Amino acid sequence: VQLQASGGGLAQAGGSLRLSCAASGTISSIYAMGWYRRPPGEQRELVAVVATGEPTTYGDSVKGRFTVHRDVANNMVYLDMNSLKPEDTAVYYCNLKRGSASFFQNHWGPGTLVTVSS
Repeated sequence: VQLQASGGGLAQAGGSLRLSCAASGTISSIYAMGWYRRPPGEQRELVAVVATGEPTTYGDSVKGRFTVHRDVANNMVYLDMNSLKPEDTAVYYCNLKRGSASFFQNHWGPGTLVTVSS
């Protein structure tokens, strides 16, 4: 499985960005797709995940500002980021989970940098 993200870059506080991620390769049994991020000097954290048959999960810090969309037919996932804050600055990683809720394997994209200036 290969994951390729695009759309990162520089934005001003209060602005918007859209991240896109395309999955390719041998793809089967996709349970979920979504996004995580690693702020500078911190650990990777959940941004948003769309799992088959389950409610979408958002990290507390992005609820109400970010929206994740999953295109099942085309194996893509998008992240619409609005009302950006400087603390949203991070490397954003596309994530794909193969398997099921009880057992899955994570696949990660290389990461795309989002920088939000104040």
